[in-house]
Amino acid sequence: MENIQTNAVPEEEKQYSAFQYAIGAILAFFGFSSKTHRGSKHRAKLVGDIATYVVLLLGGFLMAYPFWWMIASSFANTSEPTLSGQVATMIWWPTNALPTTVNGVEHGLFYNYHILFTEGMKGTATTSNGFAIGFTYWRAVANNLIYSIVPVVVGVITSASAAFAFAKINWKGRDVVFMFLLAAIMVPGPSIMTTQYVMYVSFGWLEGVGAPNAWMTLTIPGMFGAIMTAFFIRQFLFGLPTSIVEAAKIDGAGYFRIFCSFILPLAMPAIVAQGLLSFMGCWNNYMGSLIFIPQNSLWVNLPHAMTIMNLVYPQNVGPVMAAAVMCVLPVIILFAAFQKMIIGSLMLTGSKE
Repeated sequence: MENIQTNAVPEEEKQYSAFQYAIGAILAFFGFSSKTHRGSKHRAKLVGDIATYVVLLLGGFLMAYPFWWMIASSFANTSEPTLSGQVATMIWWPTNALPTTVNGVEHGLFYNYHILFTEGMKGTATTSNGFAIGFTYWRAVANNLIYSIVPVVVGVITSASAAFAFAKINWKGRDVVFMFLLAAIMVPGPSIMTTQYVMYVSFGWLEGVGAPNAWMTLTIPGMFGAIMTAFFIRQFLFGLPTSIVEAAKIDGAGYFRIFCSFILPLAMPAIVAQGLLSFMGCWNNYMGSLIFIPQNSLWVNLPHAMTIMNLVYPQNVGPVMAAAVMCVLPVIILFAAFQKMIIGSLMLTGSKE
């Protein structure tokens, strides 16, 4: 039987069009193989790394530019007659930031900060809501320190003691109680603020002209600790040997002595890290002050005070942005100084004995 001749062409001898060769060459240049060209794995990895860094740089720019714009606008010249005119000069850096004299008043580079520190939110001016501004920028800073230091110091110690009880003390129903508390983390904080407001009103904390006891709403509840803080410290305590507690008990030490003399020093990295995170949250607690503290009270915190300042200077964004810079600056300094401790503490929370 005669062999049937076919016109089949081997795969390697196939002819490709010029367009296919061009596409294959382009793909090979970027490290990707095709039927016409073989790409380099090293080139593919290089192209992938470049694309990754481009995306990361773009994301970093989108996150950093608003902060840079805030800093630039804090130095903007307040002589611009309209808000749109001020904003137009602050794309990268205010074009009118150099010292100028307007109507006999010198507008220097730090003129907005001068207004903030000397006048701030004080004066005879009234807002659109009709009440007079009766406190200064420094009063708002002092309020922020009270709301951020007192609840954090007391609350973190309270959370640490609860974490010690859940991690190193065996008592009936311990795991059930902890799971019940852990389930409370899933409840969004804003969803219970209405109930909290009604409760604070029933306590009499928001009564009177200017609510003189309004400071209690942002101070006393935080002194009872936080579930999330107790959870992270508890996870850290699992990494400490239980033999320390048992040896101290044999020597006659009670749980209070064990907690103060052994647990606190050993768990100090986790406690400090959680304290810093709690401080940042309390320092930036705009929602709590907005809901629980009346706007005409002397006890508004710094983020809330900036919104009131925006009512005092409706056509001048410079002093408001200066206040925003001074508000965020302490948080940035703290995180930059203790970032290794914070990250290290969070990494150790997953360890167990």
